[in-house]
Amino acid sequence: MSEHTITIESLQGYAAAARDFIKQMGDNRIFAFYGSMGSGKTTFIKSVCEEMGVEEAINSPTFAIVNEYESRDGDIIYHFDFYRIKSIAEVYNMGYEEYLYSNAYCFIEWPELIEELLPEEAVKVEITEMADGSRQIKTINND
Repeated sequence: MSEHTITIESLQGYAAAARDFIKQMGDNRIFAFYGSMGSGKTTFIKSVCEEMGVEEAINSPTFAIVNEYESRDGDIIYHFDFYRIKSIAEVYNMGYEEYLYSNAYCFIEWPELIEELLPEEAVKVEITEMADGSRQIKTINND
């Protein structure tokens, strides 16, 4: 298991943090983003997608549950937000396996709501808002 921590001092620091995160991604494809409401999960995922070359508008899939993007390299990126799911059956019904086992990048917000469905290789990403307003992004890899 390996850990990597990135600190974001301000909104201007998200792009550099996203570039650092991308360098650390390796061959991993599934990333589970943990953090309280307002901790910056969506903002960070948006920055990562932008740094990966997504050109379309990137926003939270709160109501759609999943948004699909394409990187500059032609990679598919799925951005999930499970905050509004009411039951695990909803996730089964949306065909989550097709997404998580597609070899596409999967960035998952509120993964604690679908914990039992996460593949073992999912990388845990903890986003914490610090007292000074900065953010800490800790990546925990099961490698």
